[in-house]
Amino acid sequence: MNTAPRAASRPVAFALFTLVAGAIGWFASFELLTEYIKTLANPGYVPNCTVSVLVTCGPNMDSWQGSLFGFSNTIIGVAAFAAPIAVGVALLAGARFDRWFWWLYQLGLLGGFALISWLFVQSVFVLGTLCPWCMVVWAVMIPLWWISFLRPYAVGDIRTSPGARRAFSRLYSWTWVIILLCYLVIAFVAQLQLDWLSEFSRM
Repeated sequence: MNTAPRAASRPVAFALFTLVAGAIGWFASFELLTEYIKTLANPGYVPNCTVSVLVTCGPNMDSWQGSLFGFSNTIIGVAAFAAPIAVGVALLAGARFDRWFWWLYQLGLLGGFALISWLFVQSVFVLGTLCPWCMVVWAVMIPLWWISFLRPYAVGDIRTSPGARRAFSRLYSWTWVIILLCYLVIAFVAQLQLDWLSEFSRM
């Protein structure tokens, strides 16, 4: 009897996506945190994400929305994006998670998705800016949420009835369409409110 582990059964693509997306989100959050610290140390410092009046992160970092819980939101990002990095590494190593773990992981990602959705609304409709590093976080948080929400049900990591699993499998096959629609909605709303295409055409 062959008891060797089956490497092919590991969700390599999902693990790599989770790891890379988490690393990108962590890096963007870390960059925002370092720029925030530099502005605290030197009020005259111009953050490296300041491209124009519209494309900048300065107003976001200085606003109350940028410190929603009494401290910089960037600290949340640096801490939270460690989770998908750890999950990706663990899956590559052959880890198997119980459904309670997936539920907790999904709950955390849902919180992150809700937070970036709220911050997007605040940035576009209240602050009138597009923060480059924030947009990187938005770009990775959206697929992290949708893929990590649908996949465990679709592949059976979280057991459901056969009918529910088939429904999730069908939804999972449309994941990238859902993600693309989220991106298009963000771009469309930002264009209506801020006319970012004109801004970029002048650069």
